[in-house]
Amino acid sequence: MVVPLDLAITPMRVLQDPLVGLRCRALFEEGGVDDRLLVMLFLMAEHRRPGSLWKPYLDMLPTTFGSSLWFTEEELAELEGTTLHRATVIQRKSLQSSFDEKVKGLVEELLHVDESASSIEVLFEDFLWANSIFWTRALNIPLPHSYEIDITAKDHSADENSKSSNTESIWVEGLVPGIDFCNHNVKALATWEVDSVGNVTGIPASMYLLLADKSSAEAGAEICINYGNKGNEELLYLYGFVVDNNPDDYLMVHYPLEALRQIQSADTKIQLLEMQKGELRCLLPRRLLDNGFFGICSSEDKDSKKNTSPFSSFSWSGQRKVPSYLHKNVFPQEFMSTLRTIAMQEHELEQVASLLGEVGSSEDREISDAEIQSAIWEVCGDQGALGLLVDLLGVKMAELEEGSGTEASDTELLEQVDSIQSEDYASESDEKHKKKSKINYRSCIVYRRGQKQLARLFLREAEYLLELSAKEQT
Repeated sequence: MVVPLDLAITPMRVLQDPLVGLRCRALFEEGGVDDRLLVMLFLMAEHRRPGSLWKPYLDMLPTTFGSSLWFTEEELAELEGTTLHRATVIQRKSLQSSFDEKVKGLVEELLHVDESASSIEVLFEDFLWANSIFWTRALNIPLPHSYEIDITAKDHSADENSKSSNTESIWVEGLVPGIDFCNHNVKALATWEVDSVGNVTGIPASMYLLLADKSSAEAGAEICINYGNKGNEELLYLYGFVVDNNPDDYLMVHYPLEALRQIQSADTKIQLLEMQKGELRCLLPRRLLDNGFFGICSSEDKDSKKNTSPFSSFSWSGQRKVPSYLHKNVFPQEFMSTLRTIAMQEHELEQVASLLGEVGSSEDREISDAEIQSAIWEVCGDQGALGLLVDLLGVKMAELEEGSGTEASDTELLEQVDSIQSEDYASESDEKHKKKSKINYRSCIVYRRGQKQLARLFLREAEYLLELSAKEQT
């Protein structure tokens, strides 16, 4: 399957459009519209325009989606207590505000260019649709540098954030009709490639599908590609599906900034965190558990990791010994340093300031973030940080269970849902707006059960580390 990149809907293609290109270029140069929003505005206008050149393609695209942004209030309630619930509520408000303040007027302005579409009223659902079309179907495309790019020479995300090591390509986000019909599979049959000069396909500047393993492709099998290593939180938020027992799942742990501002010596600790570039959020991928106390890696694998830790040179004066459990600590040291900083007592802050003062007075240079982390480790060790981590994971688990019950109850619900036929499930209520989508409901259970499982497993690791730390510190 080969698709000429002339058919791709990219920011450059929008700016070159014979009907709305000039107005879109003006909007882009004014700075009020970025690359992604530009494509979404174009999709909205072309979707509503009766005589659009893109109508055959747009008519084949989905009109509704299974992502959490499209959930009913009843479905969204199934996510209460999760990070995804909060993110969805915030994004809905953000999209509605953007539509009311900017998007509605701009799209209607683009439609007025065409007399046949000048009376069309643009609805929020149009924006929600275009937003979902973009995020579920856009690819990061390496366009050949020789490809004609008639675009203003200003900074934009495709140029600055997606630099290619290949100087002959420029990376842009866009929709490639046909290629974007491929669904996701971790064990995908195919991948896509770009043929810059036409050596493979005979069509310069084209994209084509390439079978990863021809021997495994059977007649009638669906051709899937791999969207990347994404956890269920991201998959459900952007794409509207989840993967059972997803190996790429992760748990987000967060120390609230509001809580930080209320602790003792908050200003000093915030300053220390800024100096060491400390993050209050931490993603804990499932794969980290493999190397923990209760993981699946062999002792030889774990022993091989002993000398790769940043702790090998962490002690300021050699007085504090490297903990025996270090090679089995699954939590990122950057986040551990953040927690050490937050958990410091007043007398520990004074000791850290004294150590850092020695460096500042002896050398005419700025203190590095590594030196700050080393000083905090030397004074505090792990006890306070691990205690705080156990508290954070405990709160995370409590929020998840308060919102939707225990991990065991989710397992039971999932078994029930899988045993109910779709038609039986849909007929439980005569009122259409009260019917839950079985797929959406099941996705919620799979996602939140995975979150509870990860919270339980990481909490078990943290509690055991805290116990060992207490023994070594006494």
